[in-house]
Amino acid sequence: MSENYNMSLRKFLKQVGVTSQQAIESALRDAGNGQDYTAKMVLIIEGLELEHVVEGTLKIEAQG
Repeated sequence: MSENYNMSLRKFLKQVGVTSQQAIESALRDAGNGQDYTAKMVLIIEGLELEHVVEGTLKIEAQG
């Protein structure tokens, strides 16, 4: 693959990681409890007919 491809892919994945973490942390602050949450991330790339799903559990400790 080309260098431009590698750079654009890395930039996209960094943006996904940073913005997703910020959104999750904000939602957890608003929820204010210590329960666990099931998370799902869906990546869709139009034109490639790609749908990739990642699921996991966010284990949150109660603050206090």
